Amino acid sequence: MQNNWDVIVIGAGVAGGLAAFDCAHRGLRVLVVEKRSFPRWKVCGCCFNANSLASLSATGLPNLMRDQGAVPLDQLRLGWSGKSLNLELPGGLALSRERFDQALVNAAECAGATLRFRTGAELEETTPEGRMVRLRPPGGAPVERIKGRVVLVAAGLEHQVISPSHVASSKSMPESRLGAGCLIDDDDGTYESGAIHMAIGERGYVGLVRREDGVLNMAAAFDRAVVKSSGGVARAAQIVLSQAGFPLPRTLESSRWQLTPALTRRAGAFAGHRFLLLGDSTGYVEPFTGEGMAWALAAGASVAPFVEEAQGEWTFDLERRWRKRLVDLTISRQRVCSVLSTVLRQPLAASALFNLGSQWPAVPQRVISSLNRVHPLMARS
Repeated sequence: MQNNWDVIVIGAGVAGGLAAFDCAHRGLRVLVVEKRSFPRWKVCGCCFNANSLASLSATGLPNLMRDQGAVPLDQLRLGWSGKSLNLELPGGLALSRERFDQALVNAAECAGATLRFRTGAELEETTPEGRMVRLRPPGGAPVERIKGRVVLVAAGLEHQVISPSHVASSKSMPESRLGAGCLIDDDDGTYESGAIHMAIGERGYVGLVRREDGVLNMAAAFDRAVVKSSGGVARAAQIVLSQAGFPLPRTLESSRWQLTPALTRRAGAFAGHRFLLLGDSTGYVEPFTGEGMAWALAAGASVAPFVEEAQGEWTFDLERRWRKRLVDLTISRQRVCSVLSTVLRQPLAASALFNLGSQWPAVPQRVISSLNRVHPLMARS
């Protein structure tokens, strides 16, 4: 394998996969390094809103979701303390991460990118023309050192690409919840296709959606203490579903759950010499109706012009402008979800908010429409 690249993308998930495709489509020499093998399942709500679809269209992949059999989503069903509230979703889709992420890296490879799976990566020293990256292949193979004029770090919530002491590493917040998820092959039809079912409890929430293969996808966020005190993740999910008045899937207790690191976190910087952060590596808050996918895709769809510019001289101004772009596209929107998450942790406030929405559904409907609004930067692309 060659040792010099225009751009090295570390992480082949949502942000990294789309960035790799866009960069390769523009004629750059792209290497994608991913520590896991594909296709793979991961904890995720697998919901994509209108802003997500706009990012795909902006980079030339308007049909990727539907070509993979994505399920249209047009309803959001909220449950709190035995009450339900049904709202409209403006044009969302559900698609498993196994199929979506694989389709993205396939598109990147077809555009000319080179892929390396089951390979770890770490940033090393800078050179006048680029950044060195250490690759750790599987099976005890010798370590490799390669160079990229730009490195894109899209390696997820708790990556080990950058030293924990570096200002660009992310730190979790003390109140951060744990993410959890599982797949339930439950064909009783209790949770219908085409809707996001969101059960809100006092110590967390559980989202359920039918995927394109009919499997019920569950993605949740729990206070850390409740997972321990309740006797495990499955029991915590049962408690939240029961509090919301939602039926329990038949195989919930026997399902295999996977946990994530602490969800709410923020990186101290979004760039450094010859590298840019994007996706969950920049930070994360609890999403609700597909916002997590939208944040990652918006970053992946926006970074290629910065990579092209950085093929020449690297400047602090480029780093500043990338930070501003991320704040405009993602950080400002994450604040809305952060406020909602804080409110829903307070039983009295959550109850008042739910009663308000039940009496005047136009109020929560406006919030949902705002979260799903296509960002002008994506609309112009």
